[in-house]
Amino acid sequence: MAIQKPSHTLAKIHLKALHTKSLHILFSLSFTMFINMFCFAQELPKPKKPIKPETVTDSTVINVDSLLTKPQNIKEVDSIKNDTLPKKKETLAGIVNYKAKDYVRLNQRKNRTTLYNEAAVDYTDMNIKAGVIVIDHGKNLVYAGRLKDSLGIYSQAPVFTQGPSVIEPDSIIFNTVTKKALVFNSKTEQSGGTIIAETTKMENDSTLFIKNGRFTTSENLDDPEYYFLMRTAKVVPGVKVVTGLTNLFIYDVPTPIGLPFAYFPMTKKQTSGVIMPTPGQDLGNDRGYFLQNGGYYFAISDYLDLAVLGDYYTNGSYGLRLESNYAMRYRFRGNVSFRYENLINSERGFPDFRKSTIYNIRWSHSQDGKSNPNSRFSASVNLGSSRFFQQSINQLNLSNTQNNTLASSVSYSKTFQGEPQVNMNVTATHSQNTNTEQINMTLPTFQGSVGRMFPFAPKSGTKKGIIQNINFQYNVRAENRIQTTDSLFFKSEMFDDAKLGAVHSIPVSTNFKVFNYFSMSANASFEENWTFNTIRRFYDETNEEIVTQDLKQFDRFFTYNFSTSIGTTVYGMFDFEKEGKDPKIKKIRHVMRPSISYNINPAFDEYYDTFEIVDADGTTADEVRREQYTRFEGSIFGIPNRTFSSSMGISLSNNFEAKVRDKDSTATEPKKVMLLNNLNLSTSYNFAGDSLQWSPLRVSGGTTLLKDKMNVNFGMVLDPYALDNNNRKVNTFNVDNGGSLFRLTSANLNISYSISSKEFDGSGGGDDEAAIEESLRSGGRADDLFGKPQDFADKRLTDDDKGKKEEEKAELYNYKIPWNLRLAYAVNYSNAARQNAISNNSLMFSGDVELSPRWSVGVSSGYDFVNKGFTQTQFRFERDLLSWRMNFSWVPFGPFNSWNFFIGIKSSLLKDLKYDKRRQRDQQL
Repeated sequence: MAIQKPSHTLAKIHLKALHTKSLHILFSLSFTMFINMFCFAQELPKPKKPIKPETVTDSTVINVDSLLTKPQNIKEVDSIKNDTLPKKKETLAGIVNYKAKDYVRLNQRKNRTTLYNEAAVDYTDMNIKAGVIVIDHGKNLVYAGRLKDSLGIYSQAPVFTQGPSVIEPDSIIFNTVTKKALVFNSKTEQSGGTIIAETTKMENDSTLFIKNGRFTTSENLDDPEYYFLMRTAKVVPGVKVVTGLTNLFIYDVPTPIGLPFAYFPMTKKQTSGVIMPTPGQDLGNDRGYFLQNGGYYFAISDYLDLAVLGDYYTNGSYGLRLESNYAMRYRFRGNVSFRYENLINSERGFPDFRKSTIYNIRWSHSQDGKSNPNSRFSASVNLGSSRFFQQSINQLNLSNTQNNTLASSVSYSKTFQGEPQVNMNVTATHSQNTNTEQINMTLPTFQGSVGRMFPFAPKSGTKKGIIQNINFQYNVRAENRIQTTDSLFFKSEMFDDAKLGAVHSIPVSTNFKVFNYFSMSANASFEENWTFNTIRRFYDETNEEIVTQDLKQFDRFFTYNFSTSIGTTVYGMFDFEKEGKDPKIKKIRHVMRPSISYNINPAFDEYYDTFEIVDADGTTADEVRREQYTRFEGSIFGIPNRTFSSSMGISLSNNFEAKVRDKDSTATEPKKVMLLNNLNLSTSYNFAGDSLQWSPLRVSGGTTLLKDKMNVNFGMVLDPYALDNNNRKVNTFNVDNGGSLFRLTSANLNISYSISSKEFDGSGGGDDEAAIEESLRSGGRADDLFGKPQDFADKRLTDDDKGKKEEEKAELYNYKIPWNLRLAYAVNYSNAARQNAISNNSLMFSGDVELSPRWSVGVSSGYDFVNKGFTQTQFRFERDLLSWRMNFSWVPFGPFNSWNFFIGIKSSLLKDLKYDKRRQRDQQL
């Protein structure tokens, strides 16, 4: 309802307060404030001459219309043109804007304005929204409250905003002059939590003084499942909270968990602080009681942080963990992690006493592709003790215990634009076998290349023919290769057997069409091999043994080879459509890509030397007189060919697709279905060989089934030659020896299948991306078939928001049960020497089911059909307790049997309020 305006329509009125000593002028001043509160747009017409305030009497009655005309009893004083008295500061510092949905009522007698239904008032940095707002102009007060309907139900609770502070009370009284407020039953959001207070006094700087306040992170503010009762508290929004006696209530039931007084820093910025440790007892080993994951967090800057965490056990064992994250927007981001553990088993003096140290270093760095298109730096490092993931007593990633390798790579690449283009790459790599503890490293690998050049290509247009397509380029690769063991890692001895070498290559090639349907290519490669590791071999007559000396000197050799290939693509179509019939399978398309290649590798005998083996009596041995060797056996890029090779390679790749009738009757085109994604066959024949000229036939293939949810890959090796009685291959075809055309020497089959309920009803079933990322960083799998990484207390691998709606969470019964299932089957067959054995035959599975909106269970396990037993098994149970969470993880058997129970608050603000109980795995000798 709009306000009735005076006869002289004015949108806004700005009046300056008149200085007076009489009560009548005070009343006029109050009404002036009332007019100011309404913020009309135009100004009153100014009197032509100054007004003398002293002449005004109390009998004057001023109403809205009287403000538009000059009062009769006010005399004009011409002698005072400029008032020498200092001007009084305006009562209001800004314009007051207001609105209401139903009506705005003006009460001149009480000097009040009432705004009803969806009322709002804006004044400087203050905003009030409520069901009803009453403005008392005389007392400079604003009252805001709720609306009450005929059933006694309240609605439209006030929302008071002043600067960064937002309060949602039942009612509020605000002074527009002092900017102080008295708030009843308020709800204030503070850094992720909510403070619910019976009475709150707010100062003009937004400081809150609270009586009987409740602090909680619950989303149900009307009935929070838990809260901290603060008898008295002072809150500086975004800065701090200082409280007196406070203790924890769970569903209004008091608990002994509390503090006599407390200070909580409150900020939305990244700040440094103490990380509370998790206490417990090592039940699996004799390490006693412990404190884990305690330390300090350093908020170094907006681009860099550091967490220093430590573990301590009462038997003397300890651990240290450093974790740092860094990021520069639009440039790069990464993280670094270092873990060190000093482990003590049993007690000193006992026979089973053992002391060991393990460590692990991880580094991940990625660069934004747009930051520098011509230069790129990346890193993925995972190195350390070979048995770290198996022996660590504070390990959150169960799946890493099954890793056999640790791999690292740090690379920098640079592209120099021009004609031709030049590319450079420097890489340091690391590969570590955790079973054999062998480590292979390249520190570094340098690769350079000059872009492909076409010397006979036309300056414009396309290249045609064998001559115009001739091209060549230059490549260089240099390595410093190190092979060492875990015990010598990071020691000077690891460089003793380092090998250094380089290879320069110039490939020359061309391609052209033959008979319009065949693509033919010809290639020649010229290589110069440099090495700094050569050998000298001779026969020691004194000791009657062959001696090999390692020579640290530079040497080189030059090789070349030639090759050519021809191939084509053949398309075949099987059409099953006939007039008057609509078969389910309409067409099958078969694509074949045959290819034949020919290679020539000359023999380079000039790089081979001979030595004689002599008997002790000085005569030359009858059986073995000479033995050949090459001094380049220590070269890291291979040795020159000793024998001439002239071979032909044959390969055939196949692809099968079908068009079937679509189940959707409205579809106008048949549906394409992949029958066999690939089926590859390859073999070769050596023309220069004396025996065993045919190489085994290798067959591989793969396809997808069940709407691309199942991946099937298979392979086999078929040997055409037979075996003798000693299971050695002989130069006789197997079919000529009474066998089949080919002899199956090995085969493998891998099947993976993934399905979830969202494929049927659109409900959940997704994987935890943070857990997958943690597994991949440590060299693990991208699934949870070997178990899921979990650290409930740290919460780095969990995600509170799983995409559920609050309405779904509130349900007690899940009529749609989200679930997911992953299966992996692998089988390997070996028969190279008539062993006819299945070396591996296992089925791995993992899945999760939400039994109710707040209950979920999961399992990861498998079965080994060869060893007839279950593989590593993990059970997972999770209960969503609204603001709390409860988790239980259990590995029931095996070398890593353990369990972990956790219950704590979800919010990161109070994540230190938790109970975490673990049983470590048994001691491994």
